[in-house]
Amino acid sequence: MKAKSSKGVVGIGILGNVLDQGFASRRWDRWRPTVDLARQESLGLTRYHLLAQNRFANLAGLVASDMRKLNPELEVVLETLPDHDAWDFEAVYSVLFDISRKLPLDATRDEILVHITTGSHVHQICLFLLTEARFFPGRLLQSSPPEGEDRSLPGRVSVIDLDLSRYDRIAKRFREDMRDRRDFLKDGITTRDPVFNQLIERIEVVALRSRDPILLGGLTGSGKSKLARRIHELRRMRGVVQGEFVAVNCATLAGEGAMSALFGHVKGAFTGAAADRAGYLRAAHGGTLFLDEIGELGLEEQAMLLLALEEKRFRPVGADREVESDFLLIAGSHKDLSLEVSQGNFREDLLSRIQLWTFALPGLADRPKDLEPNLDFELERLREREGKQVSITREARTRFLEWGTSSQALWRGNFRDLSSAVTRMAILGDGRIGSQQVTEEIERLVRSWERGGVSSAGIDLPPALGPLDDFDRVQLAHVLAVCRQSASLAQAGRKLFAVSRERKESGNDSDRLRKYLGRFGLDWASSKA
Repeated sequence: MKAKSSKGVVGIGILGNVLDQGFASRRWDRWRPTVDLARQESLGLTRYHLLAQNRFANLAGLVASDMRKLNPELEVVLETLPDHDAWDFEAVYSVLFDISRKLPLDATRDEILVHITTGSHVHQICLFLLTEARFFPGRLLQSSPPEGEDRSLPGRVSVIDLDLSRYDRIAKRFREDMRDRRDFLKDGITTRDPVFNQLIERIEVVALRSRDPILLGGLTGSGKSKLARRIHELRRMRGVVQGEFVAVNCATLAGEGAMSALFGHVKGAFTGAAADRAGYLRAAHGGTLFLDEIGELGLEEQAMLLLALEEKRFRPVGADREVESDFLLIAGSHKDLSLEVSQGNFREDLLSRIQLWTFALPGLADRPKDLEPNLDFELERLREREGKQVSITREARTRFLEWGTSSQALWRGNFRDLSSAVTRMAILGDGRIGSQQVTEEIERLVRSWERGGVSSAGIDLPPALGPLDDFDRVQLAHVLAVCRQSASLAQAGRKLFAVSRERKESGNDSDRLRKYLGRFGLDWASSKA
């Protein structure tokens, strides 16, 4: 039956083959949710599409007739649905999706209300999903029996708007939950660096919405291992994974043992294989495998890893049959893997598979605003570990922060340097860090960084450059040495132009370095080759 076009309020709902039943004249003594909508003057319904399976056609006709008796001005349109299992999600969703495309609904002309009180729970869920996705372009309508014992009275109705932004308390809780998740990934540290905070926000979104590999870049000590474990713990709390966190430093795997350690082996596969070994990939089934320094894997192991990622299957060393393991991969590397590919050290197809979500973690020297909250974090962690009070005087704190955020503080070991520094100062100060401990620690760090400083020894300049003045040769060699020890063009620029940047004499460090390299026909990739 085709509905007439009219302005007003249009309702849609499933026939309640139990709740909407009527028994002759007694049907008026009970609350029937669909029929009751006809006498809800506050709704102002002008048309109602009653959805019913073909096998309930008689009951649907009676309900439609009763609605017209209660409200003669209400147009009731019977919509016949194919018979289906009301508890089969796929069947119900398909039927309701099809009817949503057929109904003459125009949200610009009419207000649409989708009644979700009747039908099976699966019907109600599917109506909710289709309304939230705007296939039914309206709001949800709930109804409930009247208060008291007299069921002949009108029931209660409420309209639900799915625009959650209109619900202040819900929106506030949602924002708080997002903040808690991001603080969790940051180990509870209230970081202040806007670029880093934005990076963590993006990682949090990806961690909960994607099952593809995540690649964490950044220099040694920038926090890749800690962040990988927190990503796993966040996913586990949210039900994304149920298995364990298995961390592997690929730099410790060498020779024939690498294949066995990763993929396992069977008894007798080689000399010394006295028993079966599951391997790290199988241990991570249902959980997370963190391969730190993945660039250290051999090409053979890389090929097997790619197969395991794509097929979820691989063959242990010496085995006749493949085994299965479904895990989420997080990889870490301080190297430029694209450069490793160009040098033949890393498989291009594996890099393509793991770099969909790539995040480069900035070092401590690149986040001066975060030195203070990380100092407080290290002090608190030391208190918990030592079980006693650890403090720092105001003068010592000011001195340490001023120096730690200056261009003199290189923080080559990143957060490991900071953690070690706080530990040394606290122990030498017997739990109270003063100016003397800070001065001694600054001198110690500077000496250690000077010993491990950038050396241009052994840097071979590209032959295509031709003859250069000694001045240009020495300067360029040092610039290339810095580039090779840096994770990005921006990081290399910050190191090379730290003093002029601090004096505000330098603009874009990356652009300045790019132009310098360009004078010699070089770019970022060739500077690291």
